[in-house]
Amino acid sequence: MIECRNLHMDYRNGHVTKNVLKGIDFVINPCDRIGLLGRNGAGKSTLIRLIGGVEMPTAGKVIRRMTCSWPLGFTGGFQGSLTGYDNARFIARIYDRPYAEIREYVEQFTELGSNLKMPVKIYSSGMRARLAFALSLAIEFDCYLIDEVIMVGDRNFQNKSKAEFFEKRTDRALLLASHSLEMVNQYCNRAIVLDDGRATVYEDVAEAVEVYKAL
Repeated sequence: MIECRNLHMDYRNGHVTKNVLKGIDFVINPCDRIGLLGRNGAGKSTLIRLIGGVEMPTAGKVIRRMTCSWPLGFTGGFQGSLTGYDNARFIARIYDRPYAEIREYVEQFTELGSNLKMPVKIYSSGMRARLAFALSLAIEFDCYLIDEVIMVGDRNFQNKSKAEFFEKRTDRALLLASHSLEMVNQYCNRAIVLDDGRATVYEDVAEAVEVYKAL
């Protein structure tokens, strides 16, 4: 279980403070598939970064009782001067996994070929997303955080990504921030709508989608 308790997130720009999140409360249970809906700027990416531990909230806390991936779509954790292989080796060391297994999975899943020998800083956003996907899937987390990037790449890669997340890992939790209402309707069992810094949890995904459409 992952519990968000009274999360607040403020960003200060000079003398102006922007309140992005204003007291967010919800729980991600094992096997939950939660669609995270909200207009651009509503705070979806901010919330995912807080849950993933990339940023700390201004107030409130995130309590993690299951392992959680880094936000897929956030590639700030990559060292740009290192190659794809070097970043895979670094991740393997952090999570104490055999590098040979991580490398094999990354090669098979990303389909990046010789680009894995090149510095990540020259990768396109799609290539970085492929690498992030592969490394996260290679580690095996209890909960995956996905921020808008599930549809990167060609149709073959998109189908492979969907199979990994929505077919092979049905026993894992998922928080999916997406503007694709079709995907949220198809794959999620719960939904959260972010609006004006506040979150409303819906057990009925179709209802959440209709609320989101009306924003």
